[in-house]
Amino acid sequence: MEGFSFTIVLFWFSLFSISIISTAIDTIMATQSIRDGETIVSPGGSFELGFFSPGNSKNRYVGIWYKISTTTVVWVANREIPLLNSFGVMKVTEQGILTILNGNGSIIWSSNSTRSAQNPVAVLLNSGNLVVRDGNDNNSDNFLWQSFDYPCDTFIPGMKLGRDLKTGIDRYLSSWKSKDDPSRGDFTFRLDPRGFPQFVMMKKSVELFRSGPWNGLGFSGMPFLKPNQFYKFNVVFNDHGIFYICEPLTSTFVTRLVLNPTSELQRFFWKDRTHEWDVYKSVQTDSCDIFAFCGPNGRCNSGKSPECGCLIGFVPKFQKEGDGLDWSNGCVRRTNLDCQKGDGFLKYSGIKLPDVLNSSFDRSMNLEECRMSTIKTGKISTVRMASSEIGKVGSGRKKRVRYIAASVTLIVMLLLGLSLAWYLQKKNKLKRQATESQEEDLELPLFDYVTIVGE
Repeated sequence: MEGFSFTIVLFWFSLFSISIISTAIDTIMATQSIRDGETIVSPGGSFELGFFSPGNSKNRYVGIWYKISTTTVVWVANREIPLLNSFGVMKVTEQGILTILNGNGSIIWSSNSTRSAQNPVAVLLNSGNLVVRDGNDNNSDNFLWQSFDYPCDTFIPGMKLGRDLKTGIDRYLSSWKSKDDPSRGDFTFRLDPRGFPQFVMMKKSVELFRSGPWNGLGFSGMPFLKPNQFYKFNVVFNDHGIFYICEPLTSTFVTRLVLNPTSELQRFFWKDRTHEWDVYKSVQTDSCDIFAFCGPNGRCNSGKSPECGCLIGFVPKFQKEGDGLDWSNGCVRRTNLDCQKGDGFLKYSGIKLPDVLNSSFDRSMNLEECRMSTIKTGKISTVRMASSEIGKVGSGRKKRVRYIAASVTLIVMLLLGLSLAWYLQKKNKLKRQATESQEEDLELPLFDYVTIVGE
């Protein structure tokens, strides 16, 4: 009888435990764990967390993926240390540390936190952010840890990219090694905190692409990134840090930015009609997006063939290379600078601004001063040149102006002549038609009244 009572107690205890888990499907409490095969789901049902195997791999990882597309993983916890079987466990310690254990009970991955909590829980938010917090404290400033601070290859609305100057955390994208291996690949995409804010893509230590500096509305080399009705973005840089932020404006538009293992940076959006991801834009659209493709003092124009040329006043460093497709050595000045004779500056507009690695800026400017400065001159750059070259440019521009003026005058005179000819031709035609009508009237036979009566 006593054994029967004990069985009943265990039965009711198990029912109570199940009820706790089922009413908090987005939460892992310190008294619980997630085993391989179990998942938690964000409150709105957008994201799911659990164990998975990427591609054709048999290794097991803890990750977060879209509920609408379970193969689309946006974050991986143990990306560098996979589990070799399906006996993994994820849990939260009483100190507020998120851990992954293998089948032997050894910790293979853990979150880092400098603070502890009395009632720590791990919660998967509807933004896709996995956070460790104290009980029901929803203040993001008090989170013990969050996955958004450690991006992998995917950037989704709600995340930040950039460096926190207080904590030292640098949030950036790093590619997978392959579709079967989520460990860090060769490529990174980050907001460079040196100089004025701009994105750079690197292959290890080699720069492959840069976005051009932020001008208050967007990045000069990423013209497709424009204000829209689906999400808003901004760059914030102050004493706390420098961040690129992206916030969703509607829950119906699902989008993600992915740095793939071959260095392509692509933005996808979800099509409900076909239940597929569609590529909206690729950051690198042509050869001109390759860093230093035309070399020093070169100018790249994807609308021309070949794309490369020299800035005004510059010539190819090696003419034979310039005649071909190799512009890696770029261009050199046709006339050296001479301070004694005086130098000048030539203005270029509508181009991606030069690298701003060593630039400085004034954060003390007010909003209006900043707006007038950045927006009006956001895509204008000046190049120092010898005064003689400036004179050639000025002379050339005057010749072009005279040529354009003469061409416009000739076209206007030609149009006036054609209009006059058409008018005179039309007038003569109407006059001729009127004369012919009168002649036809005169040819009609005339009869007097007596003749008509007599008949």
